[in-house]
Amino acid sequence: MTTSSEPGKTSGNALGHSQPWLHQKGEVIQEFGTVKQFPLGLSHDARMYSCQRLNRVLADTQILYGLYKKHHWLLRGATFYQLHLLLDKHADDQLTLVDTIAERVQTLGGVAVGDPRHVAEITSIPRPPDGVEEVPAMLSRLLAAHETILVDAHDAAARTAELGDDGTNDLLVSQVIRTGELQAWFLAEHLVDTPLVRS
Repeated sequence: MTTSSEPGKTSGNALGHSQPWLHQKGEVIQEFGTVKQFPLGLSHDARMYSCQRLNRVLADTQILYGLYKKHHWLLRGATFYQLHLLLDKHADDQLTLVDTIAERVQTLGGVAVGDPRHVAEITSIPRPPDGVEEVPAMLSRLLAAHETILVDAHDAAARTAELGDDGTNDLLVSQVIRTGELQAWFLAEHLVDTPLVRS
């Protein structure tokens, strides 16, 4: 049987409408760093500013998620099991935040940063060593990443509130900041050098 040169169409067989159109290429229909108009009751400038700030928080949150998974896998020592479970739970919470932040960017008419290589260009969280660090150093690295995000989120929340973007302010305060503060507390308490008993 002869196959037509046109994708998805065949001559003389039943594959015509079930053949995938492979290797398609397309134009970029919205550039990163732009916002399209949505009827949200927010100015273009307010939405643009919020998207810029949210993409920074989004990039850092994606990196924090990756750090949590890395350290979850590479833990050592007597507290391995407890920390292994804790870091995995924190990673899951951060992954939920990633999706929530990205959807807020899209809701505002922007383009959420998603490609890991693009994330690496935007993030302000330093790259960790490729190898295994000692457990206290891993926890300290996670705490430093949390603080970076929290400082940025506090500032972004205040500024988006000034611009009237209550939705972004609410997301930053009630989800990014509160989740980050709680997780930082759990991590920091693991770095207290307190014996279980006193002799």
